Amino acid sequence: MSDSTIDTPVTSAAKKPSAVETAKLSSDYLRGPIAEELVDDQDFFGKASINLLKHHGTYQQDDRENRVKTEGGKSQKSYMFMVRTKIPGGKLTADQLLAELDLCDEIGDTTLRVTTRQGLQLHGVIKRNLKQAIARINEVQLSTLAACGDVERNVMCCPAPHRQDAVHQQLQDLADALAAHLCPRTTAYHEIWLRDGESGEDTLVGGGANGQAASGDHTPGGDEVEPIYGKTYLPRKFKTAIGLPDDNCVDLYANDLGFMAICEEFKIVGYNVLVGGGFGVTPSAKKTFPAIAKRMAYCTPEDAVDVATAVVKVFRDFGNRSDRKQARLKYLIHERGLPWFKAKVEEYLGHALADPHADDVRGFDDHLGWSAQGDGRWCYGLNVENGRIADRDGWKLKSALRAICRELKPGIRLTSHQSILFTDIAAHQRGRLQEILSGHGVKLSEEVSTVRRWSMACVAWPTCGLAITESERALPGLIDQLEIELARLGLSDEAFTVRMTGCPNGCARPYNSDVGLVGKAQGKYTVLLGGRLLGDRLNVIYKDLVAAEDIVPTLVPVLAYFKHERTSGEKFGDFCDRKGVDDLGRWSEQYVARSSP
Repeated sequence: MSDSTIDTPVTSAAKKPSAVETAKLSSDYLRGPIAEELVDDQDFFGKASINLLKHHGTYQQDDRENRVKTEGGKSQKSYMFMVRTKIPGGKLTADQLLAELDLCDEIGDTTLRVTTRQGLQLHGVIKRNLKQAIARINEVQLSTLAACGDVERNVMCCPAPHRQDAVHQQLQDLADALAAHLCPRTTAYHEIWLRDGESGEDTLVGGGANGQAASGDHTPGGDEVEPIYGKTYLPRKFKTAIGLPDDNCVDLYANDLGFMAICEEFKIVGYNVLVGGGFGVTPSAKKTFPAIAKRMAYCTPEDAVDVATAVVKVFRDFGNRSDRKQARLKYLIHERGLPWFKAKVEEYLGHALADPHADDVRGFDDHLGWSAQGDGRWCYGLNVENGRIADRDGWKLKSALRAICRELKPGIRLTSHQSILFTDIAAHQRGRLQEILSGHGVKLSEEVSTVRRWSMACVAWPTCGLAITESERALPGLIDQLEIELARLGLSDEAFTVRMTGCPNGCARPYNSDVGLVGKAQGKYTVLLGGRLLGDRLNVIYKDLVAAEDIVPTLVPVLAYFKHERTSGEKFGDFCDRKGVDDLGRWSEQYVARSSP
């Protein structure tokens, strides 16, 4: 149907579009001056290109710890680039992972990172190597197109390779279909990064759902080049996840769009459609807030791609394009209301949608350790702390991965908790896989503490431009301390999520975790409590501006209270939510007073 509407879009001429919107409009479908600046003598891109580059899968960054002083004593930025590979459902081959490991050694900072959205990131790429990095990723049939930017980003889904029924394959199939359908159609990506400068021929590009634009879907009256997105793409980034009620391993409620599978007799019969999740916050702007998604509707599997397209188009036409702080889908739904949004989605879709099925999230499997696939082969989930793949003294994960991929040739799946699954392992190879890991000083998942297993951090300082303080480099030490206190309290086996970010933008999803640690000032954090492992409830501020060294002492009294006052089977986040921050604070003050000499 036509996208014509009786409402006046929020993006009407009455509101001046933001500078980013103007840049996208004048970019000629994400081209801008990128190609010209790519070959100039500067080590950075200009302002007009920086936001456009995100759509191509790369961020310009400044390594704030490696700046140099100029003759005048001023600090000169140390420019480099992060390159993100979009991997729907986190599914790739051993050879593809090996290619990414080669890149991190040859043109990156020698490390690779699993993201919180089942992708991979190269860090430390300098400008003169940027085209080579992106081209080589495409050579192994992967892509960076739309890994960032104001578009549908990497589509997440449960990565488990269970093959005893059709459910998990159906999830992956939908992730692939959505990734392909919602991928930008502009040829700018191929022209800039994949065209041979001498022959003018396009080099091999990542195909299918991993990056190649799908054809068709020319909406009546729509844009010829970008029938879904148009010339200005979306108002802000858009994130989608596909999961299960008994396994919410992709944090469905944290996404702009979630499809929760409803299953009968080991087959998906439909999806609950969730909309409006998102965690970015600007502390100085009270109008911004984290939000978990709302249950909007139920759809059939056959309708899922069309429903996603309708949601994207409503966001495209009515999202805020004048104020980027208010441009996420969650704000549109907050302003207009869920009934309005559902009606508009139905209008774009062309028919009504049923109310959500009664089922909801009730479990979360991190898929670590050994599990049978159902086809005679095995899967092993390896905990990768904060997703960082590197070789260090006594711990050589990167070398271990190389050995496993070359010798055992497993399938590779990435999880939304930044871990790696090795799939299709024959029974006789199980011992060898563990032998390779242990031989390189890598702890098996069974040897990792429960609290570390359920922890997660963003990259933060010094390379993320938004970071206020540490996160990835700080959390391991904090977990070291927490392990000691949990053992002392007899809570070592208690499963609860601890997530840390270096700023309030929430990349590691701290706002629905049991314990959220959000950077607020240099070396200081907001401590949030009362979310839960299931991910369907926001936490609340317990203490603000807590110094890094005081985080564990702040948590210990609450954990002691939990140990003594929990009800049978009660989880930590549920306990904190039930008691409330005032009660937790009073008990903690008394606990500290009693413990003082």
